[in-house]
Amino acid sequence: MNLRKIDKFQMDESIKLALKEDITSEDISTNAIYKNDRLAEISLYSKEEGILAGLDVFKRVFELLDNSVKFTEYKKDGDKVLNKDLILKIKANIKTILSAERTALNYLQRMSGIATYTRKMVEALDDKNILLLDTRKTTPNMRIFEKYAVKVGGGYNHRYNLSDAIMLKDNHIDAAGSITEAIKLAREYSPFIKKVEIEVEDLKGVEEAVKAGADIIMLDNMDIETTKKAIKIINKQAIIECSGNIDITNINRFKGLEIDYVSSGAITHSAKILDLSLKNLRYVDDWKRRKRKENTWNFEK
Repeated sequence: MNLRKIDKFQMDESIKLALKEDITSEDISTNAIYKNDRLAEISLYSKEEGILAGLDVFKRVFELLDNSVKFTEYKKDGDKVLNKDLILKIKANIKTILSAERTALNYLQRMSGIATYTRKMVEALDDKNILLLDTRKTTPNMRIFEKYAVKVGGGYNHRYNLSDAIMLKDNHIDAAGSITEAIKLAREYSPFIKKVEIEVEDLKGVEEAVKAGADIIMLDNMDIETTKKAIKIINKQAIIECSGNIDITNINRFKGLEIDYVSSGAITHSAKILDLSLKNLRYVDDWKRRKRKENTWNFEK
């Protein structure tokens, strides 16, 4: 899979906020039980079938608390996992493991759940000529992670934010007065850099959008028969996107249609987490580390 990963500088601020949310002053439970630092190892397992996404984010949570943590990886993003599959092992200070595990799992389970649901949606659509897009219906402050997970699952990203593209929806059209006027104003504001996408709800709107020169026409909540008529009206004069309450139960109805994209908010807002678990915590023989410290102390004496 040729997939650009999330850079550390893009993820660190969000992860730090998540850690601060979980550790406002200290991990009181861990500090109460463990008085001294001890090197430990724990294993990450899957508890159900799915697609992995977010391992770099998972690891980064631990690294931000302890940059000496070590990982042994057995799976990578995009891999299919089954129940009881070993994904990776972590070797770190036991306090680091216990303080970071919940936040790390929250990211990985959420992202893997989205990748898994996206893969199922792509398979249900079953049409290589139509691409599945996500939307901006993401969890606040989680967009970079959730949109990455969509790509891991085989979907594609629609605009990342409001600055990315011109997309005129019903309220924009109402404010402008008409589809034609909305497109005209958009062209005047951004004459050649950005494509103009417009949302239409009926065949009259389709006709007006074509005449006004829309680059992309989104057919919103149209039944299949109306969609077929819209496709004929557009007649390859614009890119076609279908949207509106699309999920795994109904996406296959678009198979075989001459459209370019299907967009679905469900792949981010309705995906359930993938069940993963950190198990088999054990102390690691750190005799060599202690011996090195003793030798250093003796030398200094």
